Amino acid sequence: MSVRPFVSFVGAGPGDPELVTLKALRRLREADVVIHDRLIPRALLAEAPAEAEIVDAGKAPGRHCVSQSQINWLLIERARRRGRVVRLKGGDPAIFGRLAEEIAAVRGAGIDFEVVPGVTAATGAAARTGISLTARGHASMLVLATGSDHKGHDVAALDWGLLARAEATLVFYMPVQALEAITTALTAMGRDERERALVVERAGTLDEQVVAGHLGDIAVRCRAAGVASPAVLLVGATLDVASVPRAVRHLTADT
Repeated sequence: MSVRPFVSFVGAGPGDPELVTLKALRRLREADVVIHDRLIPRALLAEAPAEAEIVDAGKAPGRHCVSQSQINWLLIERARRRGRVVRLKGGDPAIFGRLAEEIAAVRGAGIDFEVVPGVTAATGAAARTGISLTARGHASMLVLATGSDHKGHDVAALDWGLLARAEATLVFYMPVQALEAITTALTAMGRDERERALVVERAGTLDEQVVAGHLGDIAVRCRAAGVASPAVLLVGATLDVASVPRAVRHLTADT
């Protein structure tokens, strides 16, 4: 008896394989096919059955190993042919993960699906550095923004004036290539260059690196540290109490 086609869009978290839900683990253990992003922990992939097909659909900034249209095709073809497909995405599938495009493809093919949320990079980075993204009295708003355009090269077209004025914690995803442009835009529109800033690279993994500084110098510090994607930039008053994990302390700002 064949298994009906079904796709589970599953969040793998920011890098620590223990930061996944019980439902995510159950779906992996039931999977006939796992189509995963790059940098997914091997420990998670190992949860899939031995007979499951594992497909690496990872993309690197500026270099597409598998195009989005090919991923969409894989989801449909494997679900129809094999049954239960897990689309394993880093972080949370709904946060800058092209989830809408993949859902549209699956829905258009008449295939049932579900979304299993995961820990997004913003909350993963905040947990690693011991901060509350919405600390009372410091930030009543949290802004998640993309730092680069859809090609990953140029700074995103955002309302920089609004972001500069916002009494909020700002978290920029995919900021590395445009880090200097992001910080310059914010300070040029009036945000204080002395405001605390953090860049967390590969949050929760053995290769994690945290660079602490201020809005006016974080780009220089990250360049000196050789920060690479994936990473997030955090800016705001809530970072005043941030602690850089001792094991990954690097280029911290003077207090």
